Amino acid sequence: MSGPGRQPSITDDKILVVFRTSSDPFLTTKEVSDQLELGRRGTYDRLTNLADDGRIKRKKVGESAVIWWFPAALKEKYS
Repeated sequence: MSGPGRQPSITDDKILVVFRTSSDPFLTTKEVSDQLELGRRGTYDRLTNLADDGRIKRKKVGESAVIWWFPAALKEKYS
């Protein structure tokens, strides 16, 4: 979800496709960023917004490391 201003060139659905097509159940910001035409900071902000909206989950796993996952993709792959 974005506020007023310029519309993002990368949709939320495009970001979620990265999770659906990944062979890994959990991804780092860098892994997502590498698959999108978006910098790491922009990717982090977009992932944070998706997590705040309840569309993906996140967990801090170190001083500054965060992993992200898309529960619906896990359910599709592993159930």
